[in-house]
Amino acid sequence: MSAAAAPKEPGFSRPPEGSGIGSGTAGDPFNALGDPHRRLIVELLGSGGRSVREIADTLPISRPAVSRHLRLLKDAGLVIEEPRGTQRIYRLHDRGVAAVQQYLTQVWGEAAARLRMFAENTSEGEP
Repeated sequence: MSAAAAPKEPGFSRPPEGSGIGSGTAGDPFNALGDPHRRLIVELLGSGGRSVREIADTLPISRPAVSRHLRLLKDAGLVIEEPRGTQRIYRLHDRGVAAVQQYLTQVWGEAAARLRMFAENTSEGEP
C-alpha cells in the first residue's frame, strides 16, 4: 500500500489550512520538533532571541549544524530571524508557536473530554 493510500487514524485531523501549521511551502512543525537538538533550540529561544553562535555555544553541535536546524525551524514557521548589525538573531515566531499550541489544545481537549465522558459512563463494577 502506498503512503498516499494509507488509512488515517480515526479521530485525527490535520491542522486547518491557514493555521500557520505546515501550510503553504512551510514544513511541518511536528516533524521539525521531532529532533532533540531542534527541541533544545526551541527551549533556548523561549527565553529570548539568540545568535547562531550563542546557540552553538550552548549545544554539543557545530554552528553549521545549528544553522541547518534553525532553517528547518524557520521553514516550519516556529522561528524567525532578525538582522542586527552583522548578526542574525533568531527568536520564536509567536504566530507559529500559537498555532501549534492551539492545535494541541484542540486535539488534547477533545481527548480529555472523551476520557471524562467514558469515566462518567462507566460503572465501578465494569472492567
